[in-house]
Amino acid sequence: MAETIFITGVSRGLGHGLAEYYLKQGAAVFGCSRGVPEDLVSAGLRHVCLDLAGGASGAAQLRKLCEGVDHFDRVILNAAKLGEIRDLKDCSLSDLRETMEINVWANKWIVETVFERVPSVRQVVGISSGASLSGSRGWNGYSLSKAALNMLMQLFSGEYPDTHFTAFAPGLIDTAMQDYLTGLPEDERFSPLAKLKAAKGTEAMPDKDTAARLLAEAFPKLLEYPSGSYADIRKMS
Repeated sequence: MAETIFITGVSRGLGHGLAEYYLKQGAAVFGCSRGVPEDLVSAGLRHVCLDLAGGASGAAQLRKLCEGVDHFDRVILNAAKLGEIRDLKDCSLSDLRETMEINVWANKWIVETVFERVPSVRQVVGISSGASLSGSRGWNGYSLSKAALNMLMQLFSGEYPDTHFTAFAPGLIDTAMQDYLTGLPEDERFSPLAKLKAAKGTEAMPDKDTAARLLAEAFPKLLEYPSGSYADIRKMS
């Protein structure tokens, strides 16, 4: 039976790749992003424009998108902001607050709005990062927000015991985010940059379409983990 999927951040990168993959599999795919992915909408994506930096102002639009939906097999919380790689002392509080708004608090109201409208949700996957654990110098708001996302998934798992929650690190993916990171000059302060530059263009950093397929194949396996867990695709058998 075809799945029903909801994905945030579908206009580009991994979110676009996942939406495209599921549409080709015959799934009913719902999504949100700031811009409209016309190619996906033409292929059947049911879409709403949301600016996740604007707080819960988009909740009414999300409720409308979910009208008549009786279940989601999978909710994928993918949309995120990286921010600039620099020392924490050089980051403004306003920039850090926006990163937290998009990467954490938006996922709070999105989950709550979906559960308010949709009677059954089998699985929620929050796209996390190894940066949530590593605390590498320069990753600042991204690391802070992804660590908070991990805990958000754990907290929700206690409140919604009939739904399986996971914070899931997808590994390196060749997207615009990596274009930015690998385009930065070498800087010994920010040691992960050298690793990213070496991985660019190799199997260690697949393109978004390959990564989408690998992740889609991995998502059902996450149900074997305790709800609320953190998992990394690079450490899965």
